[in-house]
Amino acid sequence: MIHSMTGYGKSILQLPTKKITIEIKSLNSKTLDLSVRMPSYYKEKELQVRKGLASDLVRGKIDFSVFVEITADETTTTVNKGVVKEYMNQLRNIIQSGTGEDVELLNMAIRMPDALKTEREELDEKEWEEIEKGIKKATKEIVQYRIDEAKSLESDFKQRIANIKNGLCDIEKLDHERIEHVKLRLKKALSEIETEVDDNRFEQELIYYLEKIDINEEKVRLANHLDYFLEQLATPDSNGKKLGFIVQEIGREINTTGSKANYAPVQKSVIQMKDELEKIKEQILNIL
Repeated sequence: MIHSMTGYGKSILQLPTKKITIEIKSLNSKTLDLSVRMPSYYKEKELQVRKGLASDLVRGKIDFSVFVEITADETTTTVNKGVVKEYMNQLRNIIQSGTGEDVELLNMAIRMPDALKTEREELDEKEWEEIEKGIKKATKEIVQYRIDEAKSLESDFKQRIANIKNGLCDIEKLDHERIEHVKLRLKKALSEIETEVDDNRFEQELIYYLEKIDINEEKVRLANHLDYFLEQLATPDSNGKKLGFIVQEIGREINTTGSKANYAPVQKSVIQMKDELEKIKEQILNIL
């Protein structure tokens, strides 16, 4: 079962003094590109979070965020009274305007460096246990999102592989006609030269030329690659890189068929097959 690399997961925890929102976003990437944002007092758990996300999500450009909103009446930020008073005294001495401007002085002083101080909050292990549950819930959501997203991609892949197979069937039907067309074209070219031709030698050269433009091996390999792609699509594991390699091989056989065909109706089918394959290539980049 394939997984998309695009996904989103979210969980919200309502604790006695805090509202904690956990979000995980994921986009496609060749490797694991993980960004973690959380308050400083949770930083000691960052390595643990990274390991868990890497194990569950494997690959992709992943943004993990923890947002904390204080809902209690208490706050860890307080006014540094001594600093504010000293700022006001200095400002009062500068403007020498008495106490009438104290409100304005206070507004100015409160904006000065160190006017406010924040007490460092220590990590609460019981609180972190709840956050871990929230992370697991958000991770489960994003994994399910990836699975759901991949279902539509899988359906699209199957349809486009079927279209390529139809194009291959058309080429099979046209191949005999193509060979006859080549023979007639060569005979016509020789007749226009108006010279005698050794029939035996002509047959030998014709066989040699037809061997060079023979596409039976390409057709067989292409059919095998298409079947192998569908087999890998149905496996329990999601392996986007392997599917990408198979797509490269499919493209190689289609291109070789087109270059050797030398017949307009076959070229038309080849172009249609290439168009379907390009659409697969665009989407395969998003598969885990």
